[in-house]
Order: sequence, then structure tokens, then C-alpha cells
Amino acid sequence: MPAQPRLPGDTSLGWVKLRVADRERSLRFYRDVLGYQADLPDDRTAWLRPAADRSAHFVLVELPGAVPRPRRSTGLYHAAILLPHRRELARVIRRLVDTGWPIGGAADHGVSEAIYLDDAEGNGLEIYADRPRSAWPTQGQQVAMYTDPLDIPDLLRELEADPRPWSAMPAEAGIGHVHLQVSDLDRAEEFYCGVLGFEVTQRSYPGALFVSAGGYHHHLGLNIWHSRHAGPPPEDAAGLIAFAVVIPDQAAWEAVVERLQAAGLSVEEGLHGEYGTGVATRDFDRIGVELWTPVG
Repeated sequence: MPAQPRLPGDTSLGWVKLRVADRERSLRFYRDVLGYQADLPDDRTAWLRPAADRSAHFVLVELPGAVPRPRRSTGLYHAAILLPHRRELARVIRRLVDTGWPIGGAADHGVSEAIYLDDAEGNGLEIYADRPRSAWPTQGQQVAMYTDPLDIPDLLRELEADPRPWSAMPAEAGIGHVHLQVSDLDRAEEFYCGVLGFEVTQRSYPGALFVSAGGYHHHLGLNIWHSRHAGPPPEDAAGLIAFAVVIPDQAAWEAVVERLQAAGLSVEEGLHGEYGTGVATRDFDRIGVELWTPVG
């Protein structure tokens, strides 16, 4: 049996590309509430960065008349913004309350503290802060994430020593993970682990699988809670277009591309951008994945 492929430990996630029905409506949330800087290269696109010298977290592509994605379909469950400190999580909670933006949920996952909300078009978002890796709960060789109530009063006490309000997305923030609705967990594992090279970090969460590179608790969440045996959304539906995986080692990136081709999966070559050189593909549920490496 061939060895399980493994991505480099410093693999990370890049931007999340979203199709939206109304760019201005989305900007009023991402720019005016969360404090992203918006580059508007044309009338339909927006690149949302935490700072001018940082890569985009989100790329919005407007399709007027885009229909809502059916709840029972594959695609985005949520995109997760990782903040540098739990104090920033406290700040953004206060910001959302002050602006009246609904917070749909909050949780302590052991590895992290998180809040959940929807953007202006109903795309799920998580905003979270990690606990130190040494404090992550484990079971055997795997992490043991759970869902407990978030202690919001304790979190807000972080602001007693530094009560400055939220003014902008911190430059150090990033896309920490992407959580997907898939039709079959075994097939998703076959693609994301067997082809791309992520490693399973937790199997024990009902109806879900978590995978990562480098021992992170998860770069990808995969669940069938609303999508078991479901199909992809319509092509004109709002929602996820693709998300980016950044592989710093060029040889490892080339090996992934070769595995995609050997598996008979589509590979669109010749992408060039701020991450370097890239290819685009789709998983077994037709979810778009971009794979990038710095130009050698």
C-alpha cells in the first residue's frame, strides 16, 4: 500500500472566494462592520484585506440575481477568521453588539473560543481565537474538540486592561480554517487526505471529520449534517466559489498537482497572483479548491 501523502507542516489557507448577489450590501458588512480594507478593481469584484500589505481574506464576485444556496447542498458551512488574541475576540463581540449585527452562536471548543454569525448574504462565518497548543484537549493521538458554552463575561474581562474599541480587522488575522458541507465523509477524506495530503486530526465528532497540516487542530472541517448524499448548488447560487491552500514548498505543491492528475481530477493551470503560482481544481462535490506555491 502506498504511503499516505502528507502536506508540509507550514501549509496554510488563503483567501475564500464568494459569489454575492449585491457587492455593496456585502461591503457594508465586511468593510463597515468588521473593518476590512476593500480593493475594488472593477464594478463587480472586491478584495477584502486586513491591511494594505496583507493578502486578502475574502474575494467577493458579484453576480446580480444570484439565488440563495439551498440549505441541503454541498458547499460552505463557514469560513473562519482566526484572531491573534482572545482580547480581539472580545472587541469584535462588542463591535457586533454595538452595530446590531446578529451573533448566531458562541462556543468553547477546548482548542479555541469562537462566535458564529452570517454575513450579509447568509454565508456562515466563525470568528475565533486559539488557545495555546499545549492546552488543546486530546484523545490518543488526535485532538478532542467539543462544544461547550462560551464564557462571554470572562472573555469581556480582557477589555478591562485595554478597553479600546474595535477599529479594524487586525493585520495579524487570517483565515484559520474552512468548514465544508460535503455529501460523503469517506469520499471527502479520499480527496482532502488521500489526494491533497491533509491528515485527520479528529474522527470522534458525530457527522464530521477534521483534517489539517502540521498538527493544527483543523484547517478543514467536513460535515454531512445538512448535506449527506446532497448535490452541489446551482451554478448561479450565491456562496463559495473556491478557497485557497498555500503550500510553501514548491516540490510538495508539484507532487499534489501530480496526484490530482493521476486521480483524473480537473486541473486548471497557469494561475498567477500574490501567492505565486497556482492551479485550480474541484473536490468530489465540485467544491472549488485553489492550490498555490511561491514562484521558485
